[in-house]
Amino acid sequence: MKITLAVIGKTEVGFVRQGIDEYVKRLQHYVSFNIQYIGDIKGTRNMSEEQQKVAEGRQLLASLEPSDYIVLLDEHGTERTSMDYSQWLQRRMASGCKRMVFVVGGPYGFSKEVYDRSNEMISLSKMTFPHELVRLIFVEQLYRAFTILRHEPYHHE
Repeated sequence: MKITLAVIGKTEVGFVRQGIDEYVKRLQHYVSFNIQYIGDIKGTRNMSEEQQKVAEGRQLLASLEPSDYIVLLDEHGTERTSMDYSQWLQRRMASGCKRMVFVVGGPYGFSKEVYDRSNEMISLSKMTFPHELVRLIFVEQLYRAFTILRHEPYHHE
C-alpha cells in the first residue's frame, strides 16, 4: 500500500519542515509514503471562506484517484490512542486498498464535496493546531504506528 499526505500549500516554517523531512526519511523503511502539495488558491482576499473551501476542494479532488481511500484529518473525526491508531492502520493495510490519502485542509477546513468523497475522518486532538504543525504531528504518529506494529523500541506504553 502507498500512503500519501495531501496538504494545501507548502510548509513554510523551517523547523517544521526539518521535522517532517526527518520522519518522512524514517518512514521509507516501512511504507511507500509521500507528501502531495496542493497549490494555494490565488486571490483569496476577494473570496468568502466557503468559496475558498470550494476552490481548495476542487484542486484536492482533481488530484485523487477513484480507488483512493480518503481519510480527512478533521477536529470532528475519531480520536484514537497511538496503539489504537496502529491497529486501525494495520487493518486498513490488510483491506487491500492500494493508496490511502490523509488530507490536511486549508485554513477553513473542507468543502462539502471533500467531506462527501472521504471515507473516514480522524482527529489528532481536541486541541486546535496550526496546519503546518498538524503535518509534523501526523508524520510522527504514522512513524510511531509502524514502530508499534514492528515491536520496535520507540513507543513506550
